[in-house]
This record gives sequence, structure tokens and C-alpha cells, in this order.
Amino acid sequence: MATQSGKPSYTTPWDTTFLGDGRICLTNNAAERELRSVARGRKAWLFVGSDRGGERAAMMFSLIGTAKLNGIDPLAWLADVLARIADMPQSRLEELLPWNWKAAQQAERSEMAA
Repeated sequence: MATQSGKPSYTTPWDTTFLGDGRICLTNNAAERELRSVARGRKAWLFVGSDRGGERAAMMFSLIGTAKLNGIDPLAWLADVLARIADMPQSRLEELLPWNWKAAQQAERSEMAA
């Protein structure tokens, strides 16, 4: 792209947006940090034992990732779910989903505080 003076311009619309908006991160460190846990276990997960084991590992990654995305401690959520799921009727399993579980925990805390 050339400017009016005929000299080439090395800035793109992204460059100007990038410089004008301070909320845009200069690096991709956040994405790299999130992928680090996956990269650490890559060799171990190659040998999950079977296709079914790989499916289970993928399911656990999905559950843990969903909990993290909802701002929940995955260990606390999973421990509570595993403790309650056996006695929970199938019609109420939706209560154990991370976003519903978080709302219930917050309501429980506010009741205890009042």
C-alpha cells in the first residue's frame, strides 16, 4: 500500500487499532499459558490405553475446561458433583452443570451470610 507521497506504508488497519486500543494484548501469553497443561501431558495421553480411554480423557478435559470458563475451581466442583451424583435423580442432573452449580453455591453462601 502506498501513501499519497508514493512511499510505501507499512501500517495496516490492525496496526492502528492495535496502537489505539489499550485493551488489546501485545502478546499471546494467555493462550500459551492455557495450552501449557495440554502440552505437558501430550506424551502420556498418547498411551491412554484404548480409544475408549481417549474418549474419557477428552470428556474430562471438557468438564474441567467448562468449569474453568465458568470461574469455578474444577477440583471443588468435580468433588461435589461426584459426591452428589449417585443420589441425584436423572431429572435433576442439570443442577450439577457448572453454571447451575455456581449459581446454587452463590445462593447458598448468601443464605448463610444472612
